[in-house]
Amino acid sequence: MKFVLSIFVFVVFGLVSCKTEDKENSKAQEEEKDDLVLWYDAPAADWNEALPLGNGRLGAMVYGLPEHENIQLNESTLWAGGPHRNDNPDAKGALSEIRTLLFDGKYKEAHNLANNKIISKTSHGMPYETVGNLRLDFLNHGEYVNYHRALDIANAVNTTTYTSNGVEYKREMFTSFTDQVIVMRLTANKKGQLSFTADMDRPEPAKVVVSTEGNDVLKMTGFGSDNLNKRLKNAAPIKGEVEFESRVKIVNEGGSVSATNNKLVVTNADTVTLYISIATNFVNYHDVSADAHKRAADYISKAEQKDYNELLNDHSEFYQNYFNRVSLNLGSSEFENKPTDVRIKEFSTVNDPSLAALYFQFGRYLLISSSQPGGQAANLQGIWCKDLTPPWKSAYTVNINTEMNYWPAEVTNLSEMHDPLIQLVKDISVTGQETARVMYGADGWVTHHNTDLWRITGPVDGATWGMWTTGGTWLAQHLWEKYMFSGDIEYLKSVYPAMKGASEFCLSFLTEDPNGYLVISPTISPEHAPKDRPKSVNIVESSAMDSQLVFDILTKTIAAAKVLNVDAELIKKMEITLTKLPPMKVGQYNQLQEWMDDLDDPEDKHRHVSHLYGLYPSNLISPYRHAELFQASKNTLIQRGDPSTGWSMNWKINLWARLLDGNHAYKLMGEQIKLVGRPDSPKGGGTYANMLDAHPPFQIDGNFGFTSGLTEMLVQSHDEAIHLIPALPDVWKDGKVKGLRARGGFEVKELEWENGEVIKAVITSTIGGDCRIRVYNELQFENEKDLVVANGANKNPFYKVPEILKPLISKSANLDKVVLSPSYLYDIPTQKGEKIVLIKK
Repeated sequence: MKFVLSIFVFVVFGLVSCKTEDKENSKAQEEEKDDLVLWYDAPAADWNEALPLGNGRLGAMVYGLPEHENIQLNESTLWAGGPHRNDNPDAKGALSEIRTLLFDGKYKEAHNLANNKIISKTSHGMPYETVGNLRLDFLNHGEYVNYHRALDIANAVNTTTYTSNGVEYKREMFTSFTDQVIVMRLTANKKGQLSFTADMDRPEPAKVVVSTEGNDVLKMTGFGSDNLNKRLKNAAPIKGEVEFESRVKIVNEGGSVSATNNKLVVTNADTVTLYISIATNFVNYHDVSADAHKRAADYISKAEQKDYNELLNDHSEFYQNYFNRVSLNLGSSEFENKPTDVRIKEFSTVNDPSLAALYFQFGRYLLISSSQPGGQAANLQGIWCKDLTPPWKSAYTVNINTEMNYWPAEVTNLSEMHDPLIQLVKDISVTGQETARVMYGADGWVTHHNTDLWRITGPVDGATWGMWTTGGTWLAQHLWEKYMFSGDIEYLKSVYPAMKGASEFCLSFLTEDPNGYLVISPTISPEHAPKDRPKSVNIVESSAMDSQLVFDILTKTIAAAKVLNVDAELIKKMEITLTKLPPMKVGQYNQLQEWMDDLDDPEDKHRHVSHLYGLYPSNLISPYRHAELFQASKNTLIQRGDPSTGWSMNWKINLWARLLDGNHAYKLMGEQIKLVGRPDSPKGGGTYANMLDAHPPFQIDGNFGFTSGLTEMLVQSHDEAIHLIPALPDVWKDGKVKGLRARGGFEVKELEWENGEVIKAVITSTIGGDCRIRVYNELQFENEKDLVVANGANKNPFYKVPEILKPLISKSANLDKVVLSPSYLYDIPTQKGEKIVLIKK
């Protein structure tokens, strides 16, 4: 009897303990969700204060205006122009002459010839375009109190609430992932109080037709613009072939809905639901044969079969399947109860750790919302664009910006969001074959510094920017990067042809320079030039970044071919070529050289730091293996300075994290999280009130760069080990993160630290293999057994480090000695599915 009673007491005690623990976990999760809201006590003053919603295909910017609401709309395939190519066949005949001019130091002449013979004469790429605006004009809502608008990124829902004339109004809105419509729900706390007019428009000079169907449907139809770049004097415009339909259906409870003068009028309703659907005729980059009207109508007819709560629950559940994979707690502060714009403005002068965590998670929200499997890759503005001719066409700028968009994808557990970029690379690996052959007589495929919906691969915008043939070389790195986190052989087989083609282009385009090195020529170091050159003359005979990119893609293609057991002869050719590339160089100012010759200016503050690609996002420069290059990279960053454009500062956060300097990375976060865009705001890069990155103007890459940068401060896995809190700033002494991913199929299920030391780490292995851990304090297994100290090279093939060429150091250089914090290195063999729990010793 006593025995049974003991068991009963134990079981009951266990159940109580479990329930208590569950309640504590639930409470912690709810508190964290409370932190995942952007909120404001005033409507948006302009587009840079509106709040973004998206489902990968549809985008909406919500102003939250009580009387004259504006919802600016986008659809990811509404671009100007239509299927076309933009190769310049004159390039092939001029290539040799341009190389000779460059090797003779005649840069201006080479620049002019490249402009005349290489840059496209038919198209400089098409812009991404806005659909237009849905405008809701409410009767007598000009005076209001108790105003609140919010974007809940835990559920991907926007709300606006206010009180007008004694009535409490609420608007709730989301872009449904599951039902492919934008849903808006309007309610009031008194019956019969909803009266408004709905209309749609598009910026001039676009021509659209706005009309109604029956008494409850409003629609706007039109085409993407004809486009002709003003630099092209004799070319014909690229005809706008993307047809679109934007469609709104209003369902009222109480009151009435009527159509008049191509508008819908709602009168004295209790509750109103709006279904907003947008569709185009786009099928793929060479096919625009779909029925835009049928698509748009079908989306609504299917969605309205569900009630509102079902639509909302399906949407949030789908979204949370991605978003909830990662949580981050950096601590709380008294500033959390202030509006988000105030917190942004004050961030650099106070300690508001949860705002940094919110900014991190906002980047993940934006990636989920702008890049979904089966859709288009996130462009320069994600999917949010209010213009017909946006800055830099809101296209795909692939000399940093498009790549930066996807830096958080693998590390923050959003691998599926990477898929649209992978598909884009596959597409241009096809279209770029003709460009390589026609323009350069080269094998494989090429793209330059820009592409668009139509997958153009020819050079655009002039030789100052476009004379760069390694855009595809950089993009192709993402094909391998995705494999490094999953180990999925079938995936690797699917992308290997594109990797191989990128390498084949390099092999056939490389040319021997006067020093006997194989170099990419002609080229530029993106958007930059040595200071002694005439204005806008960026063209050079070779650049450090190109050599790093070529080294990387050849090395990765060799590794992929060996995994797949293919192309033995090509492997030999690539291995020989690797030995003939220029090594990295350290110049007279102790800097990493950007060009073949020692031409860097220590006073240069240019936004692009292309030659630091080898430090991040690549892993060619290591503090543990390349002290001189590591120190030279640090010197280069110091010389360039911190303040810059938004995306540049966020690249630098990643770079300082790789330099293992968390305090400097955090200092740059202070430069980034500063309020800009208002009359009393500072000029330059920073953050708009809606938390979108300011170049200025808005570019989304900075948001994604911040998210990846913060991740690099907490977990790195590029340098032979999983490095836990490698660059933790002093202000984040205590914290916890869950769900980050590491190369080799490892997931950091939980990482907790106190007073700057790891106290617990839970790591799961999805494919097995040796797990090497680097950490600044001693760890042990949770059963208090000792870990095995690592010795020699990591045997896990996903952690093999590149064997770079020995760097050349200027005789004038005087590099400081690199001093690193002592660390502990452990090896733990794992099986597929195994979980490792480590605690502080």
